Amino acid sequence: MSYPYQIRSLEQYHSEYRRSIEQPEEFWAAIAGNFQWKKKWDKVLEWNFKEPTIKWFQSAKLNITENCIDRHLNKNGDTPAIIWEPNDPNEKSRTLTYKQLHEQVCRFANVLKNNGVKKGDRVCIYMGMIPELAIAVLACARIGAIHSVIFGGFSAQSIADRLQDAQAEYALTCDGAYRGAKDIALKNIIDDALVSCLFVKKVIVYERTKTPISMIKGRDVWWQEEMEKADSKCEAEIMDAEDMLFILYTSGSTGKPKGVVHTCGGYMVWANYTFVNVFQYQPGQIHFCTADIGWITGHSYIVYGPLSAGATTLLFEGIPSYPDAGRFWEIIDKYKVDILYTAPTAIRSLMSYGIEPLKDKNLSSLKVLGTVGEPINEEAWHWYDENIGKKRCPIVDTWWQTETGGIMISNLAGITPAKPSYATLPLPGVQPALIDEKGNEIKGNNVSGNLCIKFPWPGIIRTTYGDHERCRVNYFAAYENLYFTGDGCLRDAEGNYRITGRVDDVLNVSGHRIGTAEIENAINMHSDVVESAVVGYPHDIKGQGIYAYIIMTKKPEDENAAKAAITQTVTKIIGAIAKPDKIQLVNGLPKTRSGKIMRRILRKIAEGEMQHIGDTSTLLDPAVVEDIKQGRM
Repeated sequence: MSYPYQIRSLEQYHSEYRRSIEQPEEFWAAIAGNFQWKKKWDKVLEWNFKEPTIKWFQSAKLNITENCIDRHLNKNGDTPAIIWEPNDPNEKSRTLTYKQLHEQVCRFANVLKNNGVKKGDRVCIYMGMIPELAIAVLACARIGAIHSVIFGGFSAQSIADRLQDAQAEYALTCDGAYRGAKDIALKNIIDDALVSCLFVKKVIVYERTKTPISMIKGRDVWWQEEMEKADSKCEAEIMDAEDMLFILYTSGSTGKPKGVVHTCGGYMVWANYTFVNVFQYQPGQIHFCTADIGWITGHSYIVYGPLSAGATTLLFEGIPSYPDAGRFWEIIDKYKVDILYTAPTAIRSLMSYGIEPLKDKNLSSLKVLGTVGEPINEEAWHWYDENIGKKRCPIVDTWWQTETGGIMISNLAGITPAKPSYATLPLPGVQPALIDEKGNEIKGNNVSGNLCIKFPWPGIIRTTYGDHERCRVNYFAAYENLYFTGDGCLRDAEGNYRITGRVDDVLNVSGHRIGTAEIENAINMHSDVVESAVVGYPHDIKGQGIYAYIIMTKKPEDENAAKAAITQTVTKIIGAIAKPDKIQLVNGLPKTRSGKIMRRILRKIAEGEMQHIGDTSTLLDPAVVEDIKQGRM
């Protein structure tokens, strides 16, 4: 498969970028013309950021799975679509060609239909990183059901919140999952979630770990048994370009997770276009994205982006340090991986093991390296460049969000220049603007401000599920006629962009966004907690750590036991991903006279910036600050 829209030189990047800004509709119509549509669009784009309403490829008809699978069958049916590497290096790996993937997706699409799933129904997917997770996602898309994948590390309460918000009547899971040395009892966790979700009609369970589980008669069925009964042919449902494709929950600055909605047409075009251009993908290459499909990175750069491009995508069940810290490098050598796309957190974690795990590794197949989830620090960038890329692989430092659907600002591998710790330049179609506190655009270079986007791109969020007002308030109300990213940013003398971190109450922990309000709500559920405040602080491995200041009803006899109990509460309510790294028990919190917690002060203390706390005289009780400083962890 060739990609006529692949940018192949710096000059071409600049001319394509100009064209995408001056004639956006003509530009995207030409790109979209490379896909299979049942019916072409009447209008390329209609939009306003006030309501907001955004429609791409209006009234066009398609099915994304025909673009991800069917159209490759004639010429590339025997090309590997998915290579799966299991958690245990001694277990046999699996490869699914496009033909085999097609057969499995069609068969499972019929399983869904046989169990009552219809177009428009929401299906919650809570599975380990096995090929069946990708098959489930594609089977939902094939019949027009809306998938909502939940990361396997979330708790029963987090799953219940998401099931209730989406009113998902169907759930797909596994008996258990392997992750490093741990077995995760997925079905038991789902069962706990379903106690408060009696509207769920069916649970389809894939047997992976042979963990003993309870199967509820009439509700729970075995995946493998259902597959045997299902036909291997399934016509793809005809979808409108603006029909919902999936809901993916992301943390916000309020406690309740919000369901970001992406639609069929624009998302497909954007995921494909960014994949082909940023990674400079060439047919036959093996693309290894180490994310989980439970996050947007896995949706766009394990499933939809690579498969729509006819690529070979590598799916890994385990973690980078199991059974030892050489695992990623072993996988790269085993499959002759061309592209590695991973998180700065993983790189920093692997750096901490030194270069011993790299001793007998070749890594000569690598052509492109990428990072995602958070800005990469210079030290980690250089380590990655020298030890993994051997100074011959371009590194793409990609900035984007769940809400953007795909990469927004990044160098294109080997085509546009890289700069350590900078995402560099916007992709064609992306119009960034730096905005000051008053809402004015800051022009020119060597400036910084809040990062906004002026114009829609095909992968932009359409709404938050069931609550459009929340979408408007979160992304489109801060600044008139702009999409607000929530990130601070600087632009250097050459016009390169560098993301400087969140400017709202959202933490970026190991590349995953977690709202401070969400963690505080969970901490406050503990019966002995009166109040809490959570801030981020610099963390050597995770980028940002979670620092919790907590007031308890009385001084605990055993402080460590009290902290452990609070940590357990957070794990139970959200999941281990949100566990505080540091807990400081305090007698009070710095508050204004109107009762607002001054998190700015708490952040400075957590960062150890005791000299730069600023004026505390306006606080209700300035003495509280001195107490907190004395007790800093």
